[in-house]
Amino acid sequence: MISIPRQKNVTRIRAFRISLHHLIVAGWITTASVFFGGYAGATESAEQSVSFNQTIRPILSNHCFQCHGPDGEDRKAGVRLDIPDEVDLDEVLDRISSDDPDMVMPPVELNKPLSDQQVTQLQRWIEQGAEYEQHWSFVPPREHPVPTVDDNTWNRHAIDRFVLDKLQQQRLPHQPSADKRTLIRRLSLDLTGLPPTTDEVHAFVHDESLEAYENLVERLLAKPQFGEHMARYWLDLVRFADTNGLHHDHYREMTPYRDWVIRSFNENLPFDQFVMWQIAGDLYDDPSIEQQIASGFNRLHLIIDRGTALPEESFNRNVVDRVSSVGTAFLGLTLECAVCHDHKYDPITQRDFYQMYAFFNNFDGGPETGGRNGLDFKRGLQPPYLELPSEEQEKQLAAIDVELDRLTAEHQTLQSDAKLKDGERSEQVAKSIEKVRARRDALIESIPATLVMKERDEVRPAHLLIRGNYDQPGDVVQRDTPGFLPPLDDVIDGPGDGVKTRMDLARWLVAPTNPLTARVAVNRFWQQVFGVGLVQTSEDFGAQGGSPSHPELLDHLTLQFIRSGWDVKALIRSIVLSETYAQSSKANREQFVSDPTNRMLGRGSRYRLDGEVIRDQVLATSGLLNPELYGKSVKPPQPEGLWKIVAMPSSYPRIFEPDQGSQIYRRSVYSFWKRGLPPPQMTIFDAPTRESCTARRERTNTPLQALVLMNEQEYFHAALHLANDLLQRADLEDRRRIEIAYETITSHQPSESVLNRCTVALDHFRAVYRDDVDAADQMIAANRRSGEDHTYDSDQRIELASLTMLVHSLLNLDETKTRE
Repeated sequence: MISIPRQKNVTRIRAFRISLHHLIVAGWITTASVFFGGYAGATESAEQSVSFNQTIRPILSNHCFQCHGPDGEDRKAGVRLDIPDEVDLDEVLDRISSDDPDMVMPPVELNKPLSDQQVTQLQRWIEQGAEYEQHWSFVPPREHPVPTVDDNTWNRHAIDRFVLDKLQQQRLPHQPSADKRTLIRRLSLDLTGLPPTTDEVHAFVHDESLEAYENLVERLLAKPQFGEHMARYWLDLVRFADTNGLHHDHYREMTPYRDWVIRSFNENLPFDQFVMWQIAGDLYDDPSIEQQIASGFNRLHLIIDRGTALPEESFNRNVVDRVSSVGTAFLGLTLECAVCHDHKYDPITQRDFYQMYAFFNNFDGGPETGGRNGLDFKRGLQPPYLELPSEEQEKQLAAIDVELDRLTAEHQTLQSDAKLKDGERSEQVAKSIEKVRARRDALIESIPATLVMKERDEVRPAHLLIRGNYDQPGDVVQRDTPGFLPPLDDVIDGPGDGVKTRMDLARWLVAPTNPLTARVAVNRFWQQVFGVGLVQTSEDFGAQGGSPSHPELLDHLTLQFIRSGWDVKALIRSIVLSETYAQSSKANREQFVSDPTNRMLGRGSRYRLDGEVIRDQVLATSGLLNPELYGKSVKPPQPEGLWKIVAMPSSYPRIFEPDQGSQIYRRSVYSFWKRGLPPPQMTIFDAPTRESCTARRERTNTPLQALVLMNEQEYFHAALHLANDLLQRADLEDRRRIEIAYETITSHQPSESVLNRCTVALDHFRAVYRDDVDAADQMIAANRRSGEDHTYDSDQRIELASLTMLVHSLLNLDETKTRE
């Protein structure tokens, strides 16, 4: 695009009107075009001003910034559209109105034509003065007056007042509170990832006190399952896994990091410390065990085997991954887009990226795995790592070392002293040494350990890499943060003339002046509860990301979060105590049409549960769930040969070997996560591979998901277990068994219609199995676990198979796998 001398705004408007006439004549837009703008597609009247951030920036970012944005290297004709006064907007309008394929913008080959609506919005923006604004997320959150609303029920909490004010502006209604059974189920799933027990449901339903709901919230926040559930989202975000990824995808041991995350949420570690410990836990003056474990965040990247690539290439890949992860996890920015050139959409230069790179390139460890043998390899460790033995293990290890020293000394003496030389005794001692070493190795293998971060004593220089190539270093760069954000020097203790450290970076991330970290965190916690954030693109707060549906509310919650001392439980508590959260998810057709994705929050959220929650719910309601906390990852049963397609001959582990006993019923957060092929029960329900940071999962609806629910043997076994428990109660009749099963699984009581249909279904299953008792026997045998040796007569087998099928059907109900 060619820039021409800038003109006065009056001339711009006149020129645009002429261009608009051409567009109408050409049939590109109609005079009946409807104007849309504001937040989340809200309709914008002709009197409303067009916001650059909410309406114009997304248009320019999607259609123009690739060629006319922050990236100076690929900028066409030297024209910028991301900052004011760089181009005559009349020329812009002439180009977008041109019917000449060689002149029209965006170029035809980009296949990104502007819509009628977008052209109209650009016209109105220019008519109103073409005011630019700094991107909303790069501006520190500020105080906004909390609106006063007419509804007394919605006037008690700031969240509700902001939401109701927005609804009233859009002339949208809100919904009444959901019934108590829906509320306790929703709250339990949102705060613990598990459904409530029937006893918990009954206690809440019959609690008539004014504090019943608040007391329920406190009980759930205090449960250890809260930390397990919260940790699951964080593990997605930081790409936690049990294998290295890439090629051989060898075993990696970092489960103490997962345990630390769970404990941090349960103990309500202030989120600013949660951030700082992960970025720089190893750099405290006298770091605690927990701080060192937390620094393992910097070791969660993929890592390749020695000899697969050049060490320099592997080193560069690892550091780039660390920087990119910090950008996604804490800043909500796509820093990795500036590896090879300036960011095309955000004001992040390539130099900015490598200044951040310099914080993470001083790792005192190898860039690749240490080989395919030895104790470290079997334990999934690459130095530096931290040993975490118990007191008993320390005593055992000390005793073994004393014994080993004694035997070694004796063997050396026998070998060196001619007078004492005794071939037979020497051989016996040598064998004893081998046995003791084997015992020592076995003990060490049982000692928990985890990868940690460690800084080199001598600072390694960092270079800007030309086109991102590891073997083409350019200018030396110093450690620093992106220039468009508040300066790092403002948070450094002392004169600031020394080498900046990761600790300085950690302080900068949680400094009050940083506009991103707290805001990004608040949005993600909101997303965990509502299924979608106030900013839908929780992974990207940059120009290509979405705008907040309720920007004032996001600012308010962010400031409250910081003032509370970064109190996560206080934030979650304030969200779930709101009327906005408690709304029923039911609404009429007109309300779904006017706000199909519920961005205005005029009803309760309704969405399909994640795969982990679906599995854990099945185990919990059937009575099989193992509540054990912490420890190494486990492998629930899967089809034979599961890893065959992704394993190489020397991969470790290469063959999937399921665990046994109660371990297979542990919560899904503890499932062994192989990056090459994660648990299919989870990935079919949209869980990530964890090869990269995932801030939000997409939700799909596929036939494979139905097939998993209907055919997964683990779920059939759970149905059999619950059915067997119900049959042991000989005093129950069919309808009462159905009522108990339905309430146990859904937290609701079945209607008369549902009861009748379930009774008919149960009779149908009985008829099928009476005609084919062998089928009942086969189904029961296939879904028993080893050690279950119940014996049944023919009628009992028919009853068990029939009730199992009914329970299994209830586990497949939509309301069972849906949070509403």
